[in-house]
Amino acid sequence: MADQLLVALAGQPNSGKSTVFNMLTGARQHVANYPGVTVEKKVGRFSFNGSAVEMVDLPGTYSLTSYSLEERVARDFVIRDRPAVIVNVVDASNIQRHLFLTFQLLEMGAAVVISLNMMDVARGRGQEIDVERLERLLGVPVVPTVGRKGLGADELRRALARHGGAPDTADRAADAQPGAPFRPDFRVDYGDLEPAIARLEAMLDGESSLGLPARWLAVKLLEGDEGARRLAMERMENASALLEAAAGLRRDFRREAARSADSYIEERRYAQASAIAGECVHAPRAGQATLSDKVDRIVCHRVLGYPILFGVLYLMYYLSIELGYELTNYSWPVLAKFREIVANILPMEGFASDPMLRALVLWLVDSVNALLNYIPIFLLLFSYIAFLEDLGYMPRMAFLLDAFFRRFGLHGQSTLPLVLGGVYVGGCAVPGVMASRAVSDERARLATILVVPMMNCLAKVPLYVLLIGVYFTAYKAQALFFIATVTILMALVTAKLLNLSVLKDKETAPFIMEMPPYHAPTVGNIVRSGLERVWLYVRKITTVVAAVSVILFVLMQFPGVSSERHAEIDAQVHAAQAAFFKAASRTSYGPAVDTPEKIDDLFAYQDRYKSARTGITDKAAAQAVDERFIAENEPFFTILKPKGDKEAKAVGRAFKKLRGERLRLRAEVREEVINRSFLGSMGRLLEPVTQWAGFNWRVNVALLSALAAKENVVATLGALYQPTESAAMDDAAAQADAPEEGGAAADGAGPEQSAVKNAQGRTEAPVQGGAKALEQRMAEQETGFTPLHALALMLFMALYPPCMATTMVVKVQSGSWKWMFFSLAYMTGLGAVVATLVFTGGRTLGLTGVEAMAWFYGLVVTATIVAGLIKPQPTDS
Repeated sequence: MADQLLVALAGQPNSGKSTVFNMLTGARQHVANYPGVTVEKKVGRFSFNGSAVEMVDLPGTYSLTSYSLEERVARDFVIRDRPAVIVNVVDASNIQRHLFLTFQLLEMGAAVVISLNMMDVARGRGQEIDVERLERLLGVPVVPTVGRKGLGADELRRALARHGGAPDTADRAADAQPGAPFRPDFRVDYGDLEPAIARLEAMLDGESSLGLPARWLAVKLLEGDEGARRLAMERMENASALLEAAAGLRRDFRREAARSADSYIEERRYAQASAIAGECVHAPRAGQATLSDKVDRIVCHRVLGYPILFGVLYLMYYLSIELGYELTNYSWPVLAKFREIVANILPMEGFASDPMLRALVLWLVDSVNALLNYIPIFLLLFSYIAFLEDLGYMPRMAFLLDAFFRRFGLHGQSTLPLVLGGVYVGGCAVPGVMASRAVSDERARLATILVVPMMNCLAKVPLYVLLIGVYFTAYKAQALFFIATVTILMALVTAKLLNLSVLKDKETAPFIMEMPPYHAPTVGNIVRSGLERVWLYVRKITTVVAAVSVILFVLMQFPGVSSERHAEIDAQVHAAQAAFFKAASRTSYGPAVDTPEKIDDLFAYQDRYKSARTGITDKAAAQAVDERFIAENEPFFTILKPKGDKEAKAVGRAFKKLRGERLRLRAEVREEVINRSFLGSMGRLLEPVTQWAGFNWRVNVALLSALAAKENVVATLGALYQPTESAAMDDAAAQADAPEEGGAAADGAGPEQSAVKNAQGRTEAPVQGGAKALEQRMAEQETGFTPLHALALMLFMALYPPCMATTMVVKVQSGSWKWMFFSLAYMTGLGAVVATLVFTGGRTLGLTGVEAMAWFYGLVVTATIVAGLIKPQPTDS
């Protein structure tokens, strides 16, 4: 065996290929993607008898045609990378079906070792397999294995060593170099097509540039395989004569045999597989129902199967979304602590605004943290998926819903992404798009990726609740039901339209569904699979987040407030600080806070102290924190917790007034920065167009800020619909009069404590006055805003492009910047059209918001029925 033996692992889905891969490589494996595509590439390494082996786990595929992306990736790897040995994992309990792929590997001239896996299942079914007879018929080593139990690992490694270094296979490996002919030992008898194959082989004789088996290429050309056509055109100087001859032979065969050549070739392969299985497999209990068959009578029942499916999906939703978000309560403090460490390294906060470096770095940290906070959700999600895959339920799920989803250009495997995205209110588009990787059909996978963001993720819920609470108070339940269900209907219609337009040329594979036997999942495989996929997400997503975050930061921060306004703000800052200095100078604490820098230190000290005390209920632990902060700066601590010290109380009251003024100024600056920013200017610039959808410049700015995160909509509206100056001063005065006995947690409580909570329960951007006050302020300040405006805004938000995190995942899962930008463009356009039709059309017809809602719902239901009746696009088979 060579110093580094390249081995490929190939097999049909549900053959236990992943368990064999894990059995051979253990923990020495990593996950990446094949170059230029979204198909996952798993690479593992192991050593045997002092030689290193690199094993590549090829995508699970039923065939090596060019129907699906997975099939093309697997075949291209065999052709271009030339693995020394291919381990073909075959389900021992279903040899006849799995030999279909084995024949194609042998036809490619590959050195094959068969891992006859799941021998325990075959024995459980009463099957006796003559392994030696199977080896003689195929001419390759056959090793019985039970991957999930680790049985047969050493025997398989020894077979790899022998087959990778034996003289005959070494000669074959040498012949496999470009320019040398292949000499395969096994042949399928293609009967009536053999003369046509021989003719094409003769035309290929002497083509030294091919580096491919002439018989394999001849067979593929007779099948009409597009990938084989491209290979011939790439590697032959004059391929046109060969391709014309193949096309003519296909036509002649169809005319004479009244059937297509590709279906005949498939039939001959299955016939030979049946003959070999008949000779090697003895099943005394043939015809008896297996345990899996008995379970499927219930699980796949036309009536009972759907409640079971919904139960499985609900459990998946509960574990990943509900429980996953609960776990973020433990992961988020870790991320917040990291943010705090970074913040302490950066320049200190300013009085009215922060230094640019601090603002930018914290913006980047917050953007990355927002993505990393999904890790508990993904770990549970991917582990649950691995559990269902090991169990054997995933194909059953696709089987039950495939017929319905196919009508709209989706796939049975689209169920999981749509559920996670939020079929009803409360999902998340990020894991939804990530889960679309399991959809095997390329066209359906792209359609799924492009419509999952239409689902009702938790981040959209605050805006829905805000608008329903203000403008649909008498119809809250009906409005929530409307937005929760109309989104899935619009997604189905949109998926059908995408399939009929931009996706119509994308390849789609024939639907092949094999129900594997049920297995008891193994903990090791589940944990390993979950961790691998989470790490792949983290590594890929965070590489592009920084660049996008900087762009959004610039759009939301520049050009900033004018120099004249800066001067006004500075004057107010100096006035507020002067008032504080005057009050403090009358006490013995005056020297501790007699400069602006010391005031900034006091603010930072208070923030650190509040952070240190957060979550501490034990008195001893709280006392330890107090002692640490007293040792750091006793005057500051006494000002914040004055107890019986009258002078400290006086300074504390003055500091609370100063803090209230600081909060007011920071809110004003934040509002002005947004208003004057590029995003703010865009909001005003768009107003002449968006007015037809009922959006003014404030709504435009809020929607533009939502490109970073959907939670930003409510937070930005809170910043734009500011309370009146007198109300803000009342807040500050109430804060100043608050009792001191509440400790540090009460000190400083005020407007910044009233914040919008995001879907994870974390505090986002502060909204003065709280969510309830925002409802009141919006209703008061937008006197012309009606339920019709609110309905248009809700529908636009439902169709609006996803947040930055989802956008990055769309890029990763589609494998293309093109589809990422397309998703942004088409969803924006679709949302604008729908919102405009609802608002302008409803106003023209004199409809109220509730009436327009009813009419729109009826139209969408009708469109869904019509779209489902349109004949689906045919597959490429």
